[in-house]
Amino acid sequence: MGLLLVLLLAAKPNVVVIMADDMGFADLGCYGSEIKTPNLDGLAAKGLRFTQFYNCARCCPTRASLLTGLYPHQAGVGHMVDNRGRPGYMGRLNDRCATLGEVLRTAGYRTYLSGKWHVGENAGHWPVDRGFDRSYSLVSGGTNYWRLDPGRTLVRDAEKITPPKDWYVTDALTENAVAFLKEHAKFDKPFLLYLPYTAPHWPLHAHPSDIAAYKDTYREGWDVLREKRLQRQMKLGLIDPKWKLTARDAKVPAWTDAKNREDAAHRMAVYAAQITCMDRGIGKVLEQLDAMNARENTLVLFMADNGGCAEIIDRGKKGEPAGGPDSFLSYGVGWANASNTPFRMYKHWVHEGGIASPLIASWPATIKTPGITSQVGHLIDIMATCVDLSGTTYPAKLQPLEGKSLRPIFEGRKREGHEALYWEHEGNQAVRQGDWKLVAQHNKPWELYDLANDRTELNDLSSREPQRVKAMIGMYEAWAKRSNVVPWASLNKKAKK
Repeated sequence: MGLLLVLLLAAKPNVVVIMADDMGFADLGCYGSEIKTPNLDGLAAKGLRFTQFYNCARCCPTRASLLTGLYPHQAGVGHMVDNRGRPGYMGRLNDRCATLGEVLRTAGYRTYLSGKWHVGENAGHWPVDRGFDRSYSLVSGGTNYWRLDPGRTLVRDAEKITPPKDWYVTDALTENAVAFLKEHAKFDKPFLLYLPYTAPHWPLHAHPSDIAAYKDTYREGWDVLREKRLQRQMKLGLIDPKWKLTARDAKVPAWTDAKNREDAAHRMAVYAAQITCMDRGIGKVLEQLDAMNARENTLVLFMADNGGCAEIIDRGKKGEPAGGPDSFLSYGVGWANASNTPFRMYKHWVHEGGIASPLIASWPATIKTPGITSQVGHLIDIMATCVDLSGTTYPAKLQPLEGKSLRPIFEGRKREGHEALYWEHEGNQAVRQGDWKLVAQHNKPWELYDLANDRTELNDLSSREPQRVKAMIGMYEAWAKRSNVVPWASLNKKAKK
């Protein structure tokens, strides 16, 4: 064994965690998209792509889970950043959890964050208060890409700052991430970089040159786009051909019947441009890792916080087309449907379209067999992975970790899976046990799916498997009780009083 390899195996790996905001399962080139993402595609080509990795359906809960290795309600962020007076709904990370920054510091890491925080609005709950040595952060979530919206807070470490006039948020997050890595060169320590972009979350804002690259791409419309993406996914080996493509959303007309098709195609072009800009920024981060000779022993993870977003946003200057600072628009249900190809539903819901995330893992020193894995993973696994790789110990006084390390998968082995995985958001609820998934929309009946044969959730087996449904409901209820989940209707009733 060569000396360099021996040293790499002995050294603690650096960790870079990158997250996209409101990006669907099918929005990267390496996951079947026409969107240009050469840097992420390059990572995937030499690393691993997960086909069954999960998030928590919405921005704040996902970030809480990623940062702590717990389910969102256990960390205090069962919904968004408003405090609803319940332990699972404090609107910020509680003191019964630790973040990736706090835990990896105990293993001798320097820790950096550049991006969207959204798990604690007030001073005292910012990244520098929860384990990050340096941060450049939108603590309040997303914003106009060209200027900071009123009520939004941008901080550098512990100070509020005002962005410069030539600011574009995606580029700013990249630039500060690269600056932190350059600064790290003076430290003889491993590092954690957490880079949660706001792209491609609405509003649809992008550089004109990036938009121009997609000028004619979406004139065929969402119906053709979904079919083309599905065919690529099957060719890539991401999707089992026996899974049927879900029907176009009932709220969406056939493209040939849609009004304002020119505007709709333009909106999708801007959305694609936002992703391409993010990918270009990720390329700059990778270039800096190369300049530091750190690429070989750096674990890079890329994922999305929820599925494509079907929210209808139409603000800003009336008649202003998507892209510039005076517009404030979303891309709509038809394109969100395409973003989540081939799955059902969207951000907010816990059907596969809301919670299925791409996960790209790159770690050249360890991942020796690039390809695709169908082993199941969840955001709760990221903390457990970091604890494992860093050799540290998660604090015993806190809530026990829910996740399991992904390291065996990186090493080409089969890992012991979870007994079950669970979700709840706004009354939408689910439990997955093996290939069986029990799922319900708020105030609607439970549905049961065999994901091995029907991952697009089209054949409800609940009436055929009543005993399985009963048992899985029991599992869900036990999890909800221990995890601080409160029924959505009663939570809202209390909040309105």
